[in-house]
Amino acid sequence: MTSPAGPPAGSRGYAGFGGTAAELTSRSSPWWPPARRARPGSPNVIVVLVDDLGFSDLSPFGAEIDTPYVQALADTGYRLTNYHSTPLCSPSRAALLTGLNPHRAGFAMVAHVDPGYPGYRMEIPDDVPTLAESFRAGGYATFMVGKWHLTAESRLHDGADKGSWPVQRGFDRYHGSMDGFTSLFHPHRLISDNGPAPDQEYPDGYYLTDALTDRAIEMINGLRAGDAAKPFFLYFAHQAVHGPVQAKAADIEKYRGRYDAGWHRMREERFRRQLADGLFPEGTEISGSDPAGTLGVPPWDELSAEQRALYARHMEVYAAAVDAVDQSLGKLVEHLRLIGEYDNTIIVVTSDNGATGEGGIEGTRSYFSRFVNLPGLPAEWCPDVPRDLGLIGGPRVHGHYPRGWAHVSNTPFRYYKGHTHAGGVHVPFLLSWPAGLPRAQGDSGVRDQYAYVTDVAPTLLALAGVDRPAERGGRPVQDVDGVAFGHLLADRRQPSRHRSQYVECAGRRGYFEDGYKIIDASPPGTGDNWELYDIAADPAETTDLAAADPARVAAMSASWHRAAWLNTVFPLVDDPAALNTRPSTELALSRPVTIHPGTPVLERYRSSKLTTLRSFTVEAYLDHRPGDEGVIVAHGDQGGGYVLFAEDGELRLTYNAYGLPLRAAGPMPGPGPVTVTARFTALPEMRWDIDVRAGQDRVLGLAAVPQLLGMAPFTGISVGFDHGGPVDWELHERRGVFRYRRGLLWVRYVPGEKAPYNPEIIAMVEEAARRAID
Repeated sequence: MTSPAGPPAGSRGYAGFGGTAAELTSRSSPWWPPARRARPGSPNVIVVLVDDLGFSDLSPFGAEIDTPYVQALADTGYRLTNYHSTPLCSPSRAALLTGLNPHRAGFAMVAHVDPGYPGYRMEIPDDVPTLAESFRAGGYATFMVGKWHLTAESRLHDGADKGSWPVQRGFDRYHGSMDGFTSLFHPHRLISDNGPAPDQEYPDGYYLTDALTDRAIEMINGLRAGDAAKPFFLYFAHQAVHGPVQAKAADIEKYRGRYDAGWHRMREERFRRQLADGLFPEGTEISGSDPAGTLGVPPWDELSAEQRALYARHMEVYAAAVDAVDQSLGKLVEHLRLIGEYDNTIIVVTSDNGATGEGGIEGTRSYFSRFVNLPGLPAEWCPDVPRDLGLIGGPRVHGHYPRGWAHVSNTPFRYYKGHTHAGGVHVPFLLSWPAGLPRAQGDSGVRDQYAYVTDVAPTLLALAGVDRPAERGGRPVQDVDGVAFGHLLADRRQPSRHRSQYVECAGRRGYFEDGYKIIDASPPGTGDNWELYDIAADPAETTDLAAADPARVAAMSASWHRAAWLNTVFPLVDDPAALNTRPSTELALSRPVTIHPGTPVLERYRSSKLTTLRSFTVEAYLDHRPGDEGVIVAHGDQGGGYVLFAEDGELRLTYNAYGLPLRAAGPMPGPGPVTVTARFTALPEMRWDIDVRAGQDRVLGLAAVPQLLGMAPFTGISVGFDHGGPVDWELHERRGVFRYRRGLLWVRYVPGEKAPYNPEIIAMVEEAARRAID
């Protein structure tokens, strides 16, 4: 046997090996690649992102809401009073996690559309590392809990390509909802790491904000049990306070009566506190509260006593939900103190966009009906369902506050989430790092220099001393757009290095440059109608200077157009129907599917393709025996859905019309094999007739129920039990998830014809007409 000095030419698998290899270990020397370690003393990094939180909703930014732990961070850390996000959640999340402008990151819009243009990829590009991937490459453990919303909804199901899921994009551990929002008492579908969480029912007292906090601490403890020194990056993306707005009863009680004075008074009080705290200079004007400046918010003193009581209750619930977020932060902070790691942890608290006006002028107790905005929808198709005030905020109500409270949340700014005016994009930002960025004596920690959401990633990496990878998957990575702002924290006299920034959302445009901002909210294709504001002197955008300075408007408009082409902003959506265009790859999601008992709940969007704006049939095959009972199939929750079940010798159907339960019952068939068929027939005016048969015999039915549209049913299809939020609350109280006993073999969904008012059909007809003209 020969023993050459090393492997002969052509040998494979030895490249990069740092030892020596001969034919015998006695003549070889071993080698191990060095461990990937963060530099000694590296800080932990936690980003707490709250959903739809307005600028003034935390006590350090003017709120009366009790947020002592956020206040403590502000008292020792730094408040950015001129920090901006994008107007919507998915674009902000993409920009925060990548440092790229949202369109370059693939998110011009929330991840519920896929019209087929570069800015609407709805996936972070393969050559862009996320903040988690950068920290992991720098030797950090990486954890995430909460809302992801960075995967196209058509790729959220269990059979989808998971390349854009959190674990594939740099997180070692993940627990939360991949979707845009969910119920805080009965989440519609939770993912743990890379698949559905095993929990199929939620105990009494379950509240998602608390559960996510417990899971985050569990991840930290698991790390420390294995490695006492490895730093971690935790991205805590709250589902709160997005609708449906829900809170724990004890927290709601804490705020009872607090908002009886109404939204005008609360807004004035918040603004006074903001001025007293030095968030804005004396002389700053607050935006107006007239109906024209608030998109229709009525004066509080013109409301009836009944309206004031209802609207105040909505805000009590919202305040309680914000309070719970602070409690979550407190539990996390106290655990860091317990393990001795608080001082060397960077903590960021911020929001993804401004508070939302989606609750409408009156608020809603039927949240999912508010997402239905289709041509030809009758005015009284599905009115808001009345509820006792005591139920609002609890698990039975999917509600949202009236727009007047969003106007308070965004004090002193104008408009709401989705808008390029300040109310949509000017959000709170706090950063604390006691060991690494202690405040100088006499420094208030308030910073008024401009910063943008793309700046977060480069700032955190620079503070932690972590390099962004130069390659991902063997490809050079794209450059970031953000600019680190750590120098502003260390020295309040330093200027911002982020000198200009474009904004675009659903055709609404904006551009910031050196203290000035232009905004155009007119529909794309209708010509320019720019407003101009000196936001250094007028942060609430109260005085339009466009007529007085047309040269500046023209120059900034040209800059916006250049930035738009550089960031894949074009084409602008001038026809809302374009957002209904879907790729042919989604056609497979509308094929018939057979679901067996024990299958995890079918994901929301996958379920919707079987039922939305079309006729469909549900077939259940039973080997029925006397005493068999339970849920056959359930689809939806308290926000809207239907459940077919056997109980007390009857076959029963509950149809939940956005919170209004409609029930029907009939005799259960005799023993033996039987196919139970529920046929949903699409009618004009977006309604269904429901006919349920056992074999050939009609058992029960419901006539002309409002179709479940938009985001309803939000909980997907479950077979053999009612997953997540119950469709029928009374059934839930009697039986819980009510698992089917014995003889349920399978359930099959067979989609039927799409209704003529289905946007996909309308788009096909319009396209055919265009081709005929061409």
